Amino acid sequence: MAAARRARAGDPRAGFGRPAAESGPAVPQGLIRAARKSGQLNLSGRSLSEVPQHVWRINLDTPEEAHQNLSFGAADRWWEQTDLTKLILASNKLQCLSEDVKLLPALTVLDVHDNQLTSLPSALGQLENLQKLDVSHNKLKSIPEELMQLSHLKSLLLHHNELSCLPDGFGHLVNLEELDLSNNHLTDIPTSFALLINLVRLNLACNQLKNLPADISAMKSLRQLDCTKNYLETVPSKLATMASLEQLYLRKNKLRSLPEFPSCKLLKELHAGENQIEILNAENLKHLNSLSVLELRDNKIKSVPDEITLLQKLERLDLANNDISRLPYALGTLPQLKFLALEGNPLRTIRRDLLQKGTQELLKYLRSKMKDDVTSPNEEPPVTAMTLPSESRINMHAITSLKLLEYSEKQAAVIPDEMFNAVRSNPVATVNFSKNQLNEIPPRFKVFPSVLYRIVALETILLSNNQVGSIDPLQLQKMDKLGTLDLQNNDLLQVPPELGNCETLRTLLLEGNPFRTPRAAILAKGTAAVLEYLRSRIPA
Repeated sequence: MAAARRARAGDPRAGFGRPAAESGPAVPQGLIRAARKSGQLNLSGRSLSEVPQHVWRINLDTPEEAHQNLSFGAADRWWEQTDLTKLILASNKLQCLSEDVKLLPALTVLDVHDNQLTSLPSALGQLENLQKLDVSHNKLKSIPEELMQLSHLKSLLLHHNELSCLPDGFGHLVNLEELDLSNNHLTDIPTSFALLINLVRLNLACNQLKNLPADISAMKSLRQLDCTKNYLETVPSKLATMASLEQLYLRKNKLRSLPEFPSCKLLKELHAGENQIEILNAENLKHLNSLSVLELRDNKIKSVPDEITLLQKLERLDLANNDISRLPYALGTLPQLKFLALEGNPLRTIRRDLLQKGTQELLKYLRSKMKDDVTSPNEEPPVTAMTLPSESRINMHAITSLKLLEYSEKQAAVIPDEMFNAVRSNPVATVNFSKNQLNEIPPRFKVFPSVLYRIVALETILLSNNQVGSIDPLQLQKMDKLGTLDLQNNDLLQVPPELGNCETLRTLLLEGNPFRTPRAAILAKGTAAVLEYLRSRIPA
């Protein structure tokens, strides 16, 4: 109103102040005055649909207070204003940025994240002093080529947009140290990325990449590379030559194997969970002397090589939900290991309750088993082909009369063939091989003995710690007296839903098998809950 009155009265000061045609919420003059002194202006979260013109012209127009009859202290000298170097416009409703952004050539930081931008002005390329540009969480479908002129840019944040391709000139951003392209629609990245030799952090997560260019290995300063949740089936072998790489994220891809890392001496974290990796071998591990985190959960790994013990700095090892049946006992000697996840594996030598006791108890158990493997000085002489039956202490009376095959407390590494030969055609009901040093269980059932199905009066079947891969629920239903069925630690890949119809079962033990369902939480609820769950999955 004051400005309007001055204009009507012919006041020579008329026309200064905020233009009347300007729309959108006003920016308080107090903020503008403070920005002229500090060189920083924060307009985040003000529901701006456009940037007021006097913001772009903050260093060009004469301040309003210059036309007021005021006395100035040393701290209020508007003519000594500072050029704007930092402008924050985050969390507004901006759909575009004006080309007038070029009127702020001193900007080193421009933050417009969390808006509704569908494009960027080409004038951004004229901000030759810009060091950080945050345009994340917008709706950008492309990047102007002019952006590649920002030779002083160190941080470029483009994550959570709708980018499907990038300009080929990305390599001109030679001073870039941080680049975040995650959560876009990228199907490939320019080969010019190889020129980003100062890049320290590169985030490519949550895109549609099927491969990485081998030239990416030229990024000699790269410490962190995140390729989580793409469609990578392989990783270029040259990736292993990135000498500065410390953190590598390959989770949620389609990898079937890990690359070898002969030159990644500094690699501290390797995350490759939720892939299709089947083999973990010595070559994958033997050079990773600095590794502190190895995450391989939800793969198809069947075994862990003894070379895992070379990872002397390992603090976290996640092998959950794989197909691992045994572990090297020396794993318990890793001096820095604080977290070990093994749940969801068909482990035969480790009880489920031990897995639930935590890492330290588990490591203690592994160390104890390793000590058991060391030959005792008081061990009996090894059994040879010349050993007499009396020396093997075969108790024929126990075999023929008690149906018992006994060979316990011998500290033996193998059960001599004479023990099995002595049984001949005699039926044996109980075998006791306890307190030995067996490194494998003697030959076991690989299939459910069909003869058991025909003994319909059976009340108990104990087949734990075998290699049974399947069962016939329809045959089991005919065994109307069957109360206990123990199939722990076998090779069941699935539990047929029809097993839920075996209504006489009071004890059903299925832990330690590689099937995915029922989950451990269901098994923990007991037999009744498991049977009810199985019945609910029977096709209608």
